[in-house]
Amino acid sequence: MAITSSAKKALSASVKKRVFNLRRKKALADSVKALKKALAAKDAATAEKLLPAAYAAIDKAAKRGVIKGNTAARKKSRLVAAIRRAA
Repeated sequence: MAITSSAKKALSASVKKRVFNLRRKKALADSVKALKKALAAKDAATAEKLLPAAYAAIDKAAKRGVIKGNTAARKKSRLVAAIRRAA
């Protein structure tokens, strides 16, 4: 357990950040999952409509450091490629 006051403060800050990061990661996963579900159902039009939300979630996660920039770029690229294959 944290002993010094600065360590206690760092611990509480870490716990708060963890909550925000998990929330951001969950939003990312949910939006990508919805898009992939639409693609699995052979519904390219719905997938196209879900793409901006997925992009926003990916970009926000990358901006906050939840995922790295290259990971974000790779995810976005693969989503678009999957939509193009389905269309």
